[in-house]
Amino acid sequence: MAKEKESSFKRSDGRKLNEMRPMIAKVGIIPNADGSAMFTFGNTIAIAAVYGPRKLHPQHMQNPQKAVLRCNYDLLSFSVSDRKKPGPSRRSQEISKVTEWALSPALDLNSFPNTVVDVQIYILQADAGTRTAGINAASLALAHAGIPMRDLICSVAVGKLDKNLVVDLTKEEEDFEEGEGATDFAMAKIANSDEFTLMQLDGKIQPEVINEVTKLATEACKQIYEVQKKALKDVVESNGGKK
Repeated sequence: MAKEKESSFKRSDGRKLNEMRPMIAKVGIIPNADGSAMFTFGNTIAIAAVYGPRKLHPQHMQNPQKAVLRCNYDLLSFSVSDRKKPGPSRRSQEISKVTEWALSPALDLNSFPNTVVDVQIYILQADAGTRTAGINAASLALAHAGIPMRDLICSVAVGKLDKNLVVDLTKEEEDFEEGEGATDFAMAKIANSDEFTLMQLDGKIQPEVINEVTKLATEACKQIYEVQKKALKDVVESNGGKK
């Protein structure tokens, strides 16, 4: 990546290549849930609610060795300017499944056989990064629910615009089609670890820049972790406990 190219490239919102949008995280936003959280990247707002562990029905779906993690991601119809059809789509079903894969390595579900932990993720407002914001919110909600975890999961997307690698794309940047076109590389990792739990690429990227992509994601996840950690600390200090 040429140095002069990198210094002259301007993102549409004025951010540096490695600069995140403003992040907000809050925990305990849904009183009736066992755990809940909100996480935002700029104009993208995700909320997550956790219910369980609770008995899984029907019985044939139970795992006698551990709890089943079940995630449901939904982009609400009013979250985008072009009103979407209500209900699950093939894309939302795909993101629900990859969210389960991203979160599972951090969870210890062995103490809850024959049960289910349901994670409901709703996107209230979408400006790209909905999948990663949802994972960050879900990680916080699981911690708030008291589910045993190795650590929090942090997630961010890295993209490629005009041959420059950038973190935390906006919708305008996702739709960028100049030059080689846009790349959206959603990643998730266990905080304070080198272990990535999700690498999902939309678009194309050269194999030789993968190391640079993971470095950018790692640095971004450090910032996300600090925001998540503060949100959990704030709820404990304000309420004296989980709720």
